[in-house]
Amino acid sequence: MTDARLRHGRASLALSFFVQGVTFALLVTRIPAIQDRYGISDGLLPVFLAAVPILAGTGSVVTEKVVARVRPGAVLRWAQPVVLLALLGAGAGSALWEAALALGVFGLAVGALDASMNMMGVSLQRAYGRSIMLGFHAVYSLGGIAGASMAWAGAHWDLSLLVSYLPAVVVLLPVAFIGSRWYVAGVSVKQGPGEAQGKGAASVSFKLLMPLCLVMSFAYIGDSTVSNWSAKYLQDVLGSSEQLSTVPYNVYMVTTLLGRAVGDFGVRRFGAVAVVRFGSVLAAAGFCVMAVAGGAWVGMLGFTLLGLGLCVIVPQTFAAAGRIFPGASDTAVARLNVFNYVGFLVGSPLVGALGDAWSYRGAMLVPMVLVLATLVYAKSFGAEPAARYGDGHERPHTVDVG
Repeated sequence: MTDARLRHGRASLALSFFVQGVTFALLVTRIPAIQDRYGISDGLLPVFLAAVPILAGTGSVVTEKVVARVRPGAVLRWAQPVVLLALLGAGAGSALWEAALALGVFGLAVGALDASMNMMGVSLQRAYGRSIMLGFHAVYSLGGIAGASMAWAGAHWDLSLLVSYLPAVVVLLPVAFIGSRWYVAGVSVKQGPGEAQGKGAASVSFKLLMPLCLVMSFAYIGDSTVSNWSAKYLQDVLGSSEQLSTVPYNVYMVTTLLGRAVGDFGVRRFGAVAVVRFGSVLAAAGFCVMAVAGGAWVGMLGFTLLGLGLCVIVPQTFAAAGRIFPGASDTAVARLNVFNYVGFLVGSPLVGALGDAWSYRGAMLVPMVLVLATLVYAKSFGAEPAARYGDGHERPHTVDVG
């Protein structure tokens, strides 16, 4: 594999991460507009919102089976256009069933997309022989900032959802599809003597994967707390203005981008275990600051710490799964990806229920404790491969075009 081919593969995959960041932000930041367009009641809205991550988890599970027959790059090449078209469909319909269909397709496709993107990221990192996963997720954060800015512009000028979404889809869909020509994937470890090919799924020990699954869930519980409750917390608990309450999520996204942009250097210098431990402590400190904050600006400091801390955990969790199961990394990543959606499903209702029953300040302490629990499992990020071969060495396979 030439260096030029690897660089092209890395750039094309980064483009897909960016496109997905834009797409997801355009959807989640316009949920109120989607609710108004389709007349979705407040009681029915949580059903729609819960259905998307549930279907995404299903899409991730299906992808695990599909990549046993086709390369992850082929899944990503077709899943990304489907996600973009589903976004457009969510902005173009008028009947409730059309919203359900568009969001259902979006959920299934985004599960396949998330799984295949991270499979390819893990395999490329193995080909490079150094940490690059945080860089892919940094580009995703950059896309999220761009998408949120587009959504703000659409809301500011009172544009319809279709008009807001159409330019992004028209530009990004062909760009992503053309860029997919340079996908590179397929770095894996050859089966040892006596091992049957195609048995990757059986070689993934759930006992070894479980600590990473828990860490993934904890990280997304924290992330969904910021996504769903930051504006309400700043306005209702810390007494900010409505305008200022929109700032924390942007602060969180910017600090996430900055942390991920330099995170790979930290992993190369200090190791994944140290970086994950530092990120966990920093994120927990962010939740603590939010819980005790006396005003909006101190609360903003909490969101800044949260962004810088949480941003390193998810990419390193995927990377660790690939490192522990080098001969079955696609299977490990697909299974781990499901817990992304588990955390997203649990986080928002958990904080909301605790806030209503107790207090929102107290509710911030729960994700704080869960994020701190990552320290217990941090050693998994430096674990050796689960299986080695008779001579004690792993045999790298050739890289194929995805």
